[in-house]
Amino acid sequence: MRSSILGLAAVLMLAPVAAQAQTGAYRSATVAPGKTTRIGMVSALKKDCGVGPLTDVKVVTAPKHGTLNVKAGKVKTPATFRCPNVETPVQGVFYQPNKGYMGSDEVKYEIKGLDGTTRQVTVQITVSDKPAAPAKDDGGSEL
Repeated sequence: MRSSILGLAAVLMLAPVAAQAQTGAYRSATVAPGKTTRIGMVSALKKDCGVGPLTDVKVVTAPKHGTLNVKAGKVKTPATFRCPNVETPVQGVFYQPNKGYMGSDEVKYEIKGLDGTTRQVTVQITVSDKPAAPAKDDGGSEL
């Protein structure tokens, strides 16, 4: 009986940590000098293709050589997506380099899910006048 109580106490003590588990993602982006570019997008689309409320997006590390903004909008998923042609609220993460700057920059932002988990995204940015490889159309560049 006592070991059951101790086991339950251990689970309860660990539960808040598990609910706030943090995972990370790393991305890279090439942006043109002086241009505002979307470097991330967070959707309110659920796994069952239903639309939920927007999640929180918080800037953890601001860029050293530009500005980072988060803007709310809507996009329609592509016809080839797992949830085709669904209009969903999103938050776009936009970077703009400082005037005249060319080189590397880095930003970090955090996404808090409805289930209490957080995910940190780090984006390594290259500001260059050389065009990046064409990006795959995500069907949502209107934001």
